[in-house]
Amino acid sequence: MSYEQMQNNKVFLTGKIVSEPEFSHEMMGEGFYDLTLAVKRLSGQDDLIPVTISERLMEGADLSVGATLGVIGQFRSYNKLVGDKSKLVLRVFVRELAPPDEDDPNCIEIEGYVCKPPVYRQTPFKREIADLLIAVNRAYNKSDYIPAIAWGRNARYAGGFEVGSKVRLVGRIQSRVYQKQLEDGVVEERTAYEVSISKLELEGDRNNRSSYPYESAGRGYSHAYDGEYRGFRREGERHDGANFYAPTTVEPGDELPASDETLPDDEQ
Repeated sequence: MSYEQMQNNKVFLTGKIVSEPEFSHEMMGEGFYDLTLAVKRLSGQDDLIPVTISERLMEGADLSVGATLGVIGQFRSYNKLVGDKSKLVLRVFVRELAPPDEDDPNCIEIEGYVCKPPVYRQTPFKREIADLLIAVNRAYNKSDYIPAIAWGRNARYAGGFEVGSKVRLVGRIQSRVYQKQLEDGVVEERTAYEVSISKLELEGDRNNRSSYPYESAGRGYSHAYDGEYRGFRREGERHDGANFYAPTTVEPGDELPASDETLPDDEQ
């Protein structure tokens, strides 16, 4: 993975381990394990965030339930086939362990492209919200598709973004439980993961009040990314960096036929 592709998707988490590491899959002779981190919000509520870590990083680390763990990684999406539908699975892929940071336990910085028309709405209490789906380039011509939500002034700003617009954002990963009514009438409780946006910038729009000078959140990283978006293209067509095509069935937190990567067979 190139330096630029590492910089366009960065996650910093500190939380308590609430599940034992469970074997996920093996790639090129290396095993990978899944666990869940409970990451505190300012309100005291926990976000339960799924994490994938390699056995190489696990050596010598305390990964027992209740231990505090700091990680640096990327927020990635994978396809999981459920019947004849493809569900988007979101996980933090750990690239390195880090000292716990209780002062800033949940931070994500991504740079990507709007790949579905934003949905602007107001809650019954008149709170403004905009739902976004952001395509973030990854190595090997893959993209991660990240649901994000903007609030207030940022929601009004994001509601006008066009598909194909390049955006930069900073926020936190949040989990939320919702209920899904299935075709047979059964109501199933599910968990959705998304980025709650705190800072947002549309490339080329430096004067909008909702935008900001895009810099890393005080962690010593710089940003430089000029990659080409490679997802959602029509067969036989080339992307010129401006034309993008997104399926109309995409709904953040639901079945999302959006990812370029499929989970290993043992996770289907």
